[in-house]
Amino acid sequence: MAYDGLRAVHASGAYANLVLSDLLAERRLDARDAAFATELLNGTCRLEGTYDAILARAGGRPTSSFQPAVLDVLRLGCHQLLSMRVPTHAAVAATVDLGAVVVGERITGVVNAVLRKVAARDLDGWVDELARDLSGVEELAVRHHHPVWVAQAYADVLGSVEASQSLDGNNTPPLTSLVVRPGLATVPELLAAGAEPGEWSPYAARVTGNPADLVAVKEGRAGVQDEGSQLVALALSRVEGPAGPWLDLCAGPGGKAALLAGLAAAQGQSLVASERQPHRAELVAQALRGYAGADRPPVVITADGTQPAWRPGAFAKVLADVPCTGIGALRRRPDSRWRQRQDDLPDLVSLQQRLLHVALDSVVAGGVVAYVTCSPHLDETEGVVRTVMNGRDDVEVIEAAPYLPWVTGAERGSYAQLWPHRHRTDAMFLALLRRR
Repeated sequence: MAYDGLRAVHASGAYANLVLSDLLAERRLDARDAAFATELLNGTCRLEGTYDAILARAGGRPTSSFQPAVLDVLRLGCHQLLSMRVPTHAAVAATVDLGAVVVGERITGVVNAVLRKVAARDLDGWVDELARDLSGVEELAVRHHHPVWVAQAYADVLGSVEASQSLDGNNTPPLTSLVVRPGLATVPELLAAGAEPGEWSPYAARVTGNPADLVAVKEGRAGVQDEGSQLVALALSRVEGPAGPWLDLCAGPGGKAALLAGLAAAQGQSLVASERQPHRAELVAQALRGYAGADRPPVVITADGTQPAWRPGAFAKVLADVPCTGIGALRRRPDSRWRQRQDDLPDLVSLQQRLLHVALDSVVAGGVVAYVTCSPHLDETEGVVRTVMNGRDDVEVIEAAPYLPWVTGAERGSYAQLWPHRHRTDAMFLALLRRR
């Protein structure tokens, strides 16, 4: 199962967390085997760059010379040997057998030989070898299993010492975080069903089992959402603003929209959730289904946020959780750190700037915009806000951290920034802006 998931990631561009969910539902492994397969797939994706460097050394040739299917077999063997409690003989034998089944008997000798060389060192030994001639951020990246540009992005904000802690936080798989939909469910209901309390959000709980087994989740009265995402939506709801409808500008897949819908309703306001991609708009509608019978049910539209389907000044508050590199969510998206490229940044930043301009144009005078990214990168965060504000004279920054006063360590100048090592959340960035 782990092999099929890994091939889907590399051959079809699938996302590990999504393909894993589908495979678990399809294969129906018992709990113990499902946990093993989950760690094998996610862990292999998380440390893939490190394993590729190790395989190149152990195999004496670049990984590009291996057939892609063979390389995935070897990656799975590396994770068992170096990061799981699997005895060496079992890890090698199982991986050789896997290779014979999914590729052919002809590759068993190569798989056996390479993995025997991998097993000659433990993971720390291999990392020491790979980092031997490196220093600075390059060494930081190798020792914490991240691409250099991602490690640099964290170091630019935190400094190298604390960046080391934060990158380590990205390597720790999180518990599944749940959110209750305000007005539909309560945290005590989830706790009574076996969940644990959340740490920061008053709407959060954490669960170790399958969240879909909970009645509130099945009925759409609760959902899966990282606490960082909950907090940025909550902060927007707490800022004083004019009366009027709220907008979620880039709403897919719908977690923040569902929380905002409840928060808006509690203040007597309604929500419009806009999503450009039709299939993601369907996910938003599914997330909002619990509010279908409300007095002011949220409205989902399929629209391109850069070409707004509404008049200027139509909203009192706008959440602009823009597309970004996602390097703040690496705890939950194990394959993302190797999938994203620094070359993607210029196009993303241009899109982020356009979306923020639209968000600001979409609020009435006195209205509030929350600009949010799941990334701490300077270009996607402070850089976007600074560039947009330099071109306008009708915007002021609202200090963000005071709207989350109980969340210690979230200050980033006038903005708020959450961190995996400080808050055990995604590294969410928040800027609050008011249109004068």
